[in-house]
Amino acid sequence: MKVVAAYLLALLGGNTSPTAEDLKKILGSVGADAEDDKIELLLSEVKGKDITELIASGREKLASVPSGGGGVAVAAAAGGAAAPAAAAAAESKKEEKVEEKEESDDFV
Repeated sequence: MKVVAAYLLALLGGNTSPTAEDLKKILGSVGADAEDDKIELLLSEVKGKDITELIASGREKLASVPSGGGGVAVAAAAGGAAAPAAAAAAESKKEEKVEEKEESDDFV
């Protein structure tokens, strides 16, 4: 997974065709070890492919994987827009708890 993350970071940084050395440099900058065989496997799998198509294909595959828990992870993977909504819901719950605590202090 860290190799994929390094590849995506290289793409986000403007490198349209990251090499194994680029990925090793990124991983090394955060103290992570780079395994040559995993880097080469990733680079051979993504060679000549559009990253947006690969991500879209991955989202479709993730949508069919049972999560065994809350629907937030599936919704975030499938829709992308659900993640901010989930974060807002979590934030409002935190605020409610703080308000409840303040109210209980008033009665004491």
